[in-house]
Amino acid sequence: MSLPTVAFAMQPERTRYVLTPELLKRLAGLARILDERPITEFDERAKRLLGEAEILVKGRGAPGEAEILVTGWGAPFFDEAALARAPHLRLIVHAAGTIKGLVGRSVFEAGIKVSHAAEANAVPVAEFTLAAVIFAGKRVFQFRDIYAADRGRGRIQTLQGEAIGNHRRIVGIVGASRIGRRVIELLRLFDYQLLLYDPLISEAEAEALGAEKVDLAALMARSDIVSLHAPLLPETRHMIDARQLALMKEGATLINTARGALVNEAALIAKLQTGSINAVIDVTHPEIPEGNSSLYDLPNVFLTPHIAGAIGLERRRLGEMAVDEVARFLEGKQLLFEVLKQDLARIA
Repeated sequence: MSLPTVAFAMQPERTRYVLTPELLKRLAGLARILDERPITEFDERAKRLLGEAEILVKGRGAPGEAEILVTGWGAPFFDEAALARAPHLRLIVHAAGTIKGLVGRSVFEAGIKVSHAAEANAVPVAEFTLAAVIFAGKRVFQFRDIYAADRGRGRIQTLQGEAIGNHRRIVGIVGASRIGRRVIELLRLFDYQLLLYDPLISEAEAEALGAEKVDLAALMARSDIVSLHAPLLPETRHMIDARQLALMKEGATLINTARGALVNEAALIAKLQTGSINAVIDVTHPEIPEGNSSLYDLPNVFLTPHIAGAIGLERRRLGEMAVDEVARFLEGKQLLFEVLKQDLARIA
């Protein structure tokens, strides 16, 4: 009995470490890899891999007819035209987070199973957020700047005596997403009081997670640190605006590792320029701020270039989860991270 066939679609320069030699070897034991070189666009080679013509597999003629497509960052969008080129496709496993920019509804309507590694990508984001919360509570960046400016500890001794640190701090989590829940799970190990805003969960569900359910205004007003973990949907765009920012405590910190457009950036910059709050920002809208953006220069902003998610060696988790899903599919088991058509309206 011949092995099922698998092809890849991703940008190699963006997906190093996702499919390591060890993972490729394991995958080759499950399916026949048509070509280790991934598809980056739906060109003639892609057509051959997906089933429109004969291709060469290790020097021998063989039908392409990919049944499984493992995708990653930089994969081309799989629309109806691409679907027509892949008549034998049964499964798409995305070795990355969100699949919104990868597949359309036609894929689900064709009966193709879809899975993704968003759960694996959530791990480093939650770890990054935990570090950001701890550093924010201890005002690590302010200590760093003062120490470097003074080359001494005079002002630092004074700052150490202020009401800072992480003991019994109030942390507000916006969004009980997979990442939001992981962050709550990590923070429960510390002496934090946790607030949660998510209109889709009940008070009992929030309590079971270890948090108090509150509305957004209460969360913004009560929290020492606010961390955003909501998906970007029409109803969540600019959910953090001037009104919400005005509610924040003096010296509070806003952390955004979710999506830049959740925040009205102009309102945020205006608030930050007053010096009354701090921010740890990993995502912006646009994805790269304009060169003259104040976010690069404000002393109360710690700006990073969208690195909270899987980078470097952390990407192996994505490949491991993708290969695990391929194995489950071929064994006739339920996919653990399947995405359904109705999920498209609410996932990040």
